[in-house]
Amino acid sequence: MRPTIVLVHGAFADSSGWNADIAALQRLGYPVVAAPNPVRGLTSDADYVRSILQTISGPIVLVGHSYGGAVITNAARGVPNVKALVYVGAFIPDEGESIADVPDPTTYPSKLGPDTTLVRPFPDPSVPGGTNYDISIKPEDFRAVFAGDVNASTAAQMAVTQRPLSLTAQTEKSGAPAWKTVPTWDLITLDDNAIAPAGQKFMARRANAHIETVHSSHAVMVSHPDAVVRIVLDAANDAG
Repeated sequence: MRPTIVLVHGAFADSSGWNADIAALQRLGYPVVAAPNPVRGLTSDADYVRSILQTISGPIVLVGHSYGGAVITNAARGVPNVKALVYVGAFIPDEGESIADVPDPTTYPSKLGPDTTLVRPFPDPSVPGGTNYDISIKPEDFRAVFAGDVNASTAAQMAVTQRPLSLTAQTEKSGAPAWKTVPTWDLITLDDNAIAPAGQKFMARRANAHIETVHSSHAVMVSHPDAVVRIVLDAANDAG
């Protein structure tokens, strides 16, 4: 039985970023689900993705890009048919960490920061004071930060359709990580300006992940779907 591949996008993206990867996996006969990540809060996002996982019978390979890595770290907890985790240019937090503090932004700086982002308040009764904040990448900086090896017209469209990251999602602490009990793979994006490659390597080694690398921007699922599919197949072969 082929495992179902569940793809979880991160911040500043949406599920359409997986289109080429989905097409390749479907041609190979794999069932694929592209889970819409709300990007509202780590706990609620993970709970939502977990609810999708719980409707799938048979083995699952769970894939997360960027902030989606933090989501799958928590969503897989308590779902025994998740047989492999695949991180793709992703955050891999440990318990008690948020994506705001790991990898340490002082040790592993990136171009994603106050100078390249927009912050917009929005009403949110679930937070103290009733106001939360959405963070997005400035359109003029999107390609340099997120999609340096994506053609300019595609990057411009991605900038317009990006899903912003809420401050809650950025700062909420992760729970017990599924990567401590589930076999883990990590595709490290060596030309990444959003999550420093050295920081990715630090997190991958700490998670005892099977590491693969590709010279890619942060938008690896768009610019190098072949590399993404390859590592997913490695995990799927093991999971099967």
